[in-house]
Order: sequence, then C-alpha cells, then structure tokens
Amino acid sequence: MAILERDGASIHYTVHGSGFPVLALAPGGMRSAGPWWERSPWNPLTELAGTHRVIVMDQRNAGASTAPVTGGEDWSTYTADQLGLLDHLGVDEFAVVGMCIGGPFILGLLRAAPERVARAVVVQSIGLDGNRDAFEESFDAWRDTIAADHPEAGPEQWDAYRAGMYAGDDPLWSVPTSVLPTITAPLLVLQGDDRFHPRSASQLIASSVPGAVLVEHWHDDDLPAAREAIAGFLAPLRP
Repeated sequence: MAILERDGASIHYTVHGSGFPVLALAPGGMRSAGPWWERSPWNPLTELAGTHRVIVMDQRNAGASTAPVTGGEDWSTYTADQLGLLDHLGVDEFAVVGMCIGGPFILGLLRAAPERVARAVVVQSIGLDGNRDAFEESFDAWRDTIAADHPEAGPEQWDAYRAGMYAGDDPLWSVPTSVLPTITAPLLVLQGDDRFHPRSASQLIASSVPGAVLVEHWHDDDLPAAREAIAGFLAPLRP
C-alpha cells in the first residue's frame, strides 16, 4: 500500500491492473476504505482490474488513512483528497465508480472537475429521506472508535465535522439538486433500497442527470446482468 501525504493527511491507496484509470470509492460510510469492497456483491478489484487501472483509496481517518480533525471538514475536503491523489498519480482524465457514500463523493467530483470525469457508476448512493438520524448515529459510532487517536479535537470540532457532512438539507448531501442537470458525463446508477440507501436517492440522480441510466435490480439473480451492464458501460474506455 502506497501513501500520499497532503495537508497533514496520510492517504493510503493501492493501484491494480493497467489501462484507463478508474477511481474506486468504497462503501462503508465514514469508514470508506478499500477492504469494504471485499464485502460488496460487486467488487471493482475483481471486475475491472483485468481491463482498467483501478485506483482504490482509504478516505481520511478510515482504513489505514489518517488526518487531523479540525472541525472544518465537509464534502469538499474529501473531493480535494481524491483529486489530490489523482494529481499525485499523474491522472488527468478518469472514470469513477462509487458505492454508498461513494455516490455523494462522485457528485462532488463531477461538480469540482467535470472535465476530468469520463464516466461514472453510482451504486446504491446514500441520500437524505427521513433518515438523518441514521447518518448522525453512524457518524457518532465512527467518531467513538477513533476519538482517542485525535487529542487535537474536542466536542466542538467533532460536532462541526458531523454538521459539515450531514446537517444540510440537500438530499444527496454533497451537492445541491440544481447541480444534477448540469452534469454531462455518462452516468450509470444502480438503485439502492434500504434506510441508508433509499430508492429516492438513486431515482433522483437517474431522473435529473441528462442521459443517466438506472438499473433498478442488481442483487442476487440480477447480479450477472448488472455486472455485464457495468462492464459494457465502461468498455468504451478500454484501449
């Protein structure tokens, strides 16, 4: 595992395979890190590394990555880490796949650097739909596991961090809904269907982004077809 040092953060990452670069943003909420892909029914390391250069990163203070907690963190902090890693690797144009919290991460990249994103796959994005308490509780559980490693942060900093992530009213957290119709990158959306990944979030993305394609069913018996859909969607980026 390699490390990028930037602005006090140590971002751990791995690179698998070769070909057109694909940034893989793992599920796991605030614990978003490479190993979470191993728990997913669709894993970009096994599905894409044979045809693409798959870049997997542990987000700050998740997995092996660390960063100081200042209270100034929000979604843009993570976007900066992600673009910083791609810059470090010399990657200009890239595709991106993301599951769970990876959905808002992708939208943040599409707003910050739309000219760099060739294609995007959003898998069961998180979203706000009468479930804010679930995200606050999840954040607090994550904080409790790492707070001892951050003597620099007190309750005020942690509360500000949580607010920066989950206090807003935008249903997709990282960007306002008004951004969605401006997205021009081809987008494939696999629908979620639970408390953290409500159908409404996937449907909002698919219905608002021009040309976006929605896959409503992708678990169990539908997984082989979903795998083929993702592979076909990314196939134009192969050499």
